[in-house]
Amino acid sequence: MQDAIKKILEELGENPTRNGLKETPRRVEESLRFLTQGYHLSAEEVIADALFEEDHNEMIVVKDIEIYSLCEHHLLPFVGKAHVGYIPNGRIVGLSKIARVADVFARRLQLQERLTKEIADALQKSLRPLGVGVIIEAEHFCMMMRGVEKQNSKAMTSAMRGSFLDDEKTRQEFLRLAVA
Repeated sequence: MQDAIKKILEELGENPTRNGLKETPRRVEESLRFLTQGYHLSAEEVIADALFEEDHNEMIVVKDIEIYSLCEHHLLPFVGKAHVGYIPNGRIVGLSKIARVADVFARRLQLQERLTKEIADALQKSLRPLGVGVIIEAEHFCMMMRGVEKQNSKAMTSAMRGSFLDDEKTRQEFLRLAVA
């Protein structure tokens, strides 16, 4: 990877051997490997030891989960917050695991739309709850730094499963809690 990064620097008109850039190929490789570590993780592994049998049937919401990802179209960051809710069906998961599941999918080359869906689907599969809802609001550097250059724009996506999709009252409760 470092040779490819050197070549990119050269194509940009830079000298990859100059003092400030000598270590850049190594640093960029380390950075990209960290930012895409989700390819080596799975939601099932993250959740595995944190499922608990519990007779709880009220909505659980974890909001403002920080999301850092890279847009697969431009390799520029998008950053924002995920709001995740579910209604248990005899099992709950440790709250920190919800944030970790979000990271499993965010730490990949990604589209916000897919990221939202993948989080919802992974929680639905692992928890088998009555319903799951995920909302992500994010700022995309590909819209801020290039192209349309809109500094204050945010993209919002949602994915609803089970009762969050089928029951309007459940959906509205989640929306009120998540984006309030």
